[in-house]
Amino acid sequence: MRILEYPTSAEIQEAIRRPELSQQNLQEIVKSVFDDVQSEGDNALFRYTAKFDKVELESLEVTQAEFEEAALLLSEELKRAITQASKNISVFHANQFEEAKVVETMPGVRCWRKSVPIERVGLYIPGGTAPLFSTVLMLGIPASIAGCKEITLCSPAGKDGKIHPAILFAARSVGVTRVLKLGGIQAVAAMSLGTKSINSSYKIFGPGNQYVTSAKKFAQQLGVAIDMPAGPSEVMVVADESANANFVAADLLSQAEHGADSQVVLLSTSKEKVAEVQQALHVQLQQLSRNELAVKALENSSAIVVQKQELLSIINQYAPEHLILQTEFNSDLLPGIVNAGSVFIGPYTPESAGDYASGTNHTLPTNGYARMYSGVSLDSFIKKITFQEISPEGIQNIGRTIEVMAESEGLDAHKNAVSVRLKELSK
Repeated sequence: MRILEYPTSAEIQEAIRRPELSQQNLQEIVKSVFDDVQSEGDNALFRYTAKFDKVELESLEVTQAEFEEAALLLSEELKRAITQASKNISVFHANQFEEAKVVETMPGVRCWRKSVPIERVGLYIPGGTAPLFSTVLMLGIPASIAGCKEITLCSPAGKDGKIHPAILFAARSVGVTRVLKLGGIQAVAAMSLGTKSINSSYKIFGPGNQYVTSAKKFAQQLGVAIDMPAGPSEVMVVADESANANFVAADLLSQAEHGADSQVVLLSTSKEKVAEVQQALHVQLQQLSRNELAVKALENSSAIVVQKQELLSIINQYAPEHLILQTEFNSDLLPGIVNAGSVFIGPYTPESAGDYASGTNHTLPTNGYARMYSGVSLDSFIKKITFQEISPEGIQNIGRTIEVMAESEGLDAHKNAVSVRLKELSK
């Protein structure tokens, strides 16, 4: 990690700049895949799966036998862990539901809003070196609670032609309706456009590499909604002299191991603590199976020593996906935090708790999008429909207001829609 002690504003800006991903030919590749899926349907899906994932498939949909086999392959301990995490996630998200509330804005004018589930949603779950079965819980549970009728999940198959058993177990446990062996751009294209084997979805969720992210952005141009723009995973840890250096190092590495393009930032008020964390990082790195990825991520990362009064400004400027506070003055910082995906408070609240089992959602805005986006929640799977009902008394109370405004905008028919009613009531 680069170390900056009491840097200037310009140096801070440079230190917290996200690594830029190469976009060369990326959009052209995405468009080509979408065009082929549009014209060739399933044939294109099989072809691109063989090309990109290096696996020849006979069918795309996961069978009942594969679900049953997956459950047998998992240890009882892992299944209990998934079940416990599911309960916590369910409790947290179920409590986000809002009952419809009728508001009488003036006598005889009643308005209310109703929550309605998005009928068809698509979930993308990365496979590969880190099969994210936890993301199945984070997306599938709120989709089920919301009442989505069709929950389609796509995840790439391994070289054996099968999806990781933990992904299948989690999918079955949270009520996913269909699971297909599809990864990358072709999966997003299939969920966006629909083919013989897969219905199109109205909204697509889930993390992925730069190809998946670019494909989701392309899907937006076709009228398909997505959960949020996303990029590589990131964390900012704020630590003072009281922080446990081993805890801080572990939290930084928990994000660094996601991939070489991840970024971690240590923000500290203590030069001595930064030195301790550097030593702890060196020790813990040797124990990681994904050591090479973490080392590359640290090359994109910084440790910044600043005065206490500068912390909030830097936090909100960076707008981290994950923000961890390990200071003696956490309560002083909390009211001023306005840009962050999810906040983890105190030495015994690791980011991995939110990733797996505390109950909050781990699908969060990255790359600074926490300035204007929220993480996934029950609301992500719901649309709001407004209703209104006006009585004869109500139209008499509000009618002249509408007439005056419509006339001033030059919209005579709008005015007349009220005037004919008022005339009828005056008889």
